[in-house]
Amino acid sequence: MGGIFSSPKPPPPPPPPPPLPEKSQAEVKAAESEARRRAAAAQGRQSTILTGAQGLQDAGLGGKKTLLGQ
Repeated sequence: MGGIFSSPKPPPPPPPPPPLPEKSQAEVKAAESEARRRAAAAQGRQSTILTGAQGLQDAGLGGKKTLLGQ
């Protein structure tokens, strides 16, 4: 079914993005040390979390019952 009309031509593809700028060695080392510092800081906070995602698992650790918590 060629018909009278032909199919429309697709638009040309967009131009490729420009290449990323190269980082100097000093910038790379600074980024690595910053990533290490952030990881160490996050690890330090991990030790202060005493419960898991489900909360307190062992009921014996809660102490005696209170009126509010019964």
